[in-house]
Amino acid sequence: MGLDVGVVGVGMIGQEHVRRLDGGPGGSRVVAVADADADRAAAVAARLPAAKALPSGEELIASDAVDAVVVTSWGPTHEPYVLAAVAAGKPVFCEKPLAPTQESCLRIVEAEVAAGRRLVQVGFNRRYDPAHRALKQAVDDGAIGAPLLVHCAHRNASVPPHYTRDMSIADTAIHEIDELRWLLGTEIAAVRVMTPRRSSRGGELQDPLLVLFEMADGVLADVEVSVNVHYGYEIRCEVSGETGTVELATPAPVTIRREGTVAGLVPGDWRERFALSYDVELREWVDGAAGGRPPQGPSAWDGHVAQVVSDAALRSLHTGSRVAVELPERPALYR
Repeated sequence: MGLDVGVVGVGMIGQEHVRRLDGGPGGSRVVAVADADADRAAAVAARLPAAKALPSGEELIASDAVDAVVVTSWGPTHEPYVLAAVAAGKPVFCEKPLAPTQESCLRIVEAEVAAGRRLVQVGFNRRYDPAHRALKQAVDDGAIGAPLLVHCAHRNASVPPHYTRDMSIADTAIHEIDELRWLLGTEIAAVRVMTPRRSSRGGELQDPLLVLFEMADGVLADVEVSVNVHYGYEIRCEVSGETGTVELATPAPVTIRREGTVAGLVPGDWRERFALSYDVELREWVDGAAGGRPPQGPSAWDGHVAQVVSDAALRSLHTGSRVAVELPERPALYR
C-alpha cells in the first residue's frame, strides 16, 4: 500500500522532496501542498497528478486525504506544524532544524512523549549518505581500534546575502553536531568556537570558524566551517583511532590525469553531493510510515539535542570561551 503525503513549504528543498516523493519510493504520492506563497503552492500542485494546493499547513495536516506530513517550511514555523501532526497521530518528517530554539524543540519532545509513540523524524541527511554509513560501520566494527580524534570540514562555495555569522553554527555546523553524536554513539560534553584570520571573500562574515567538540567519552573532534571557498562544496571527515584511520573518500566519480596534473570534479552544492542520500532517507521514511512502524531515523530527541549543542556553540562564538553542554534526562521513548 502506498503513502499519501502532504508537503508544507514548497520552496527549493520542499520541491526537491516533492520530486522524490511523488510516484517515488513505496508507491508514495503527494496529494496536498501548502505554502505561504499561495501562487507557488498552486504552481507546484498543477505539476502533480493527484495534488491539491490547500490554504494552510494546518488544513493540510487535518485533511483525511493526507496519511503523513513533510515539513519544509521556514524554520520558525516548524513547531506548530509538527505539533499539529503529532496531535493528529500522523507521521511527520521535518527538515532541520526541528525548531529554532531548544525550548520549542523540547515542547515537541514532550508532546510526542505524551502521545506515547514516535511520529517525528528530523532531516539530518548525513546518516543516509552511503559514504558516511560506511565510515560509521568501520568505526563500529573496530577497524581502527578505539576512536581518539575526528577531523571534519564543511565547506560551501558561497552563501546568500542574508547568511549571518550565527548561521555558520545554527544552519551549517549543526549537521556535524548530529553527525558526531551518531558516528561515535556518545554525547557532546563541551564546545569551543575559535575564530581564525578572516577570509577576504567572506564580506562581513567571520569566515572560517574552527569548532572544537569534546565528546563525553574523551574523543576530541574539530570542525572547520568555511562558507566562501568558491571552488565547490566539500564535506570531509576522518576518524583517527588507536590502530589506524578511516576517512570519507572523494565523491568525484572519475580522476583525470593530463598535462602533468591529476584532477577530480568537486560537487557544486549540497544537492549534487547528497542526491543519493536524500533518495535513501525518504525511501526509508516512506517504507516505515506506510508500514505503520515508528521512524528509525533522527528523532525529536536528536533534534532537541542538536539545538542544545548549537546554542552552546553560539555562546562560545560570542564569548570565545569553552561552554559545557547540559542535557536533560533522555525520555524512555527515545532509549
